[in-house]
Amino acid sequence: MIKKTTTLKQNRSAHPDPVDIHVGARLRLRRNLLGMSQEQLGKAGGLTFQQIQKYERGTNRMGASRLFQFAKLLDVPVSYFFDDVRGERVAVHPSVGFAEKEQTSIEGVPHADIELLHRRETLELIRAYYRISDPKTRRKVYELIKSMAEPDAE
Repeated sequence: MIKKTTTLKQNRSAHPDPVDIHVGARLRLRRNLLGMSQEQLGKAGGLTFQQIQKYERGTNRMGASRLFQFAKLLDVPVSYFFDDVRGERVAVHPSVGFAEKEQTSIEGVPHADIELLHRRETLELIRAYYRISDPKTRRKVYELIKSMAEPDAE
């Protein structure tokens, strides 16, 4: 039995767990949406930017207290990090136990294309959009972009 434990530890260190990778990606996404650097997040959490990098890659596993700390620093519920978790090893349903309301997918973005949200261009566009202070103007920009999109995209 000790041999199995050793094997599991070796596998874990050689290949990050898919859930740790997903949680790290969500951490990176939220940090980027806020326009925060790894160094800024690290400083706010009493960590180095290298530690933030390891969390974001999934090579370092986050404990519950660290996850809670990041949720507070990034102004999201802890459940945010587990939204859309998929994989063979994990059977997580976003509407069961993680959130009071059922989560919906992003309109017009197939799940396979969700990595589009991690691109710098997408994040910059979202940040610029939300910097438009007038709600009417923001809505007009939204409608303009939708009208410019290919009809097949809807």
